[in-house]
Amino acid sequence: MKIHRSGWMPLAAMALVCATLSACVVAPYYPPQEQVVMTAPPPPQAEYVGPPPAAGYVWITGFWAWEMGRHVWVGGHWSAPRPGYRWVPHTWQREGRGWRLHDGYWGRR
Repeated sequence: MKIHRSGWMPLAAMALVCATLSACVVAPYYPPQEQVVMTAPPPPQAEYVGPPPAAGYVWITGFWAWEMGRHVWVGGHWSAPRPGYRWVPHTWQREGRGWRLHDGYWGRR
């Protein structure tokens, strides 16, 4: 059986996509909070911070996200350190009559 050149291309492309996706790490996605909301965030929730999974790990504090018209708590977690960077936590800031969430990020030291 002879496979035409155009017949193996889709198979090769599919194999490449599968190989690439098999190395993906799935993490929760929280869309950027670009909107101003009229409801102030509640006080932060108390969280139990257990021991880090490895030396040098950084605790990323939990925060209130805005989803489907309400504040939803996103729990904190440990993260591997990033040399030369520090974690800047999520913050809610007053903007006019409302509130805007500024996402946390890794900032240069």
